[in-house]
Amino acid sequence: MSVALQPSVHSSSSSRHAAVSIDGVFKRFGNVHAVKDISLEIPERSLCGFLGPNGAGKSTAIRMIMSIITPDAGTVEVLGSSALKMKDRIGYLPEERGLYRKMKVGEFIGYMARLKGVHASGLARRIDDWLERLALPGVAKRRCEELSKGQQQKIQLLSAIIHAPDLLILDEPFSGLDPINGRLVIDLIRSEQARGATIIFSTHQMHTAEALCDKVVLINKGEKLLDATLAELRAQHDDRGLVCEPRSNAQAFADEVIRRRVASAARVHDNGTVDLDLATGSTTESAMRGVLEIAPMRSVALRRMNLDDIFVQLVSASDGSANRTTNQGASIDA
Repeated sequence: MSVALQPSVHSSSSSRHAAVSIDGVFKRFGNVHAVKDISLEIPERSLCGFLGPNGAGKSTAIRMIMSIITPDAGTVEVLGSSALKMKDRIGYLPEERGLYRKMKVGEFIGYMARLKGVHASGLARRIDDWLERLALPGVAKRRCEELSKGQQQKIQLLSAIIHAPDLLILDEPFSGLDPINGRLVIDLIRSEQARGATIIFSTHQMHTAEALCDKVVLINKGEKLLDATLAELRAQHDDRGLVCEPRSNAQAFADEVIRRRVASAARVHDNGTVDLDLATGSTTESAMRGVLEIAPMRSVALRRMNLDDIFVQLVSASDGSANRTTNQGASIDA
């Protein structure tokens, strides 16, 4: 089921060649449809977020991209071929974390690099440089099992990028990371895209996806609900509202805004801000003038797109429709 807010998959970013192309893909596990008729394209050098609740089908879609599982119907093309044939050009951080726990960190990363065709010459120095960059200096000779969970996750991420892949696929890369290491991983993802990699990552963190992504794909109950660039979403959601922080009583300000028809709706938040929907025919410029005539302001700004709100709106609409039309049966973590 598709709902509102879904631009065509052939968005402006698709003018580039597709690094990943999925066409009419289905996947069933027993009685559960994990993926239902999904089609999408991920342009080269783009950064795409796969979003959705637990069990939505994100990891199943990623595993089909990686050729770990095969679709029941439809096609998946990766870098012009398949992930199996292009494996040396792909880096993958799976949802299920795993290291060779008894191996030393440097040996493990070196082993993974050589599997991807990296020459041994200069590799040790390259690993040391990366460890320094990931705030893990001096751990190369420690066993993987001696590291903390967060450190182990960064080591596994490093093993996915050590060969400078053309396509980097990260399944929940921020899971279990504290804010400092989460920011470090964000910087790493940005630098990999700047290097020229195409990046796909799944996440529950809407603010991270909003800050990082060129494109987002929202999946729920195996269905694609949203496939759009961030520029398309902002064009739809950024231009018909204001966020005001009056110096006077917020509720009194909101009431006066409605009385003067500066806005069609005004919502007062606990932090003292007031969210305004502009009245029909009103422009942001005229609304701002009207707001400033009503009360002195600490701040007035255009309302920005909120990916959290879009996520909740689409998933709630999808769940409501699904509950009305079908019994979903048993759930799986897909």
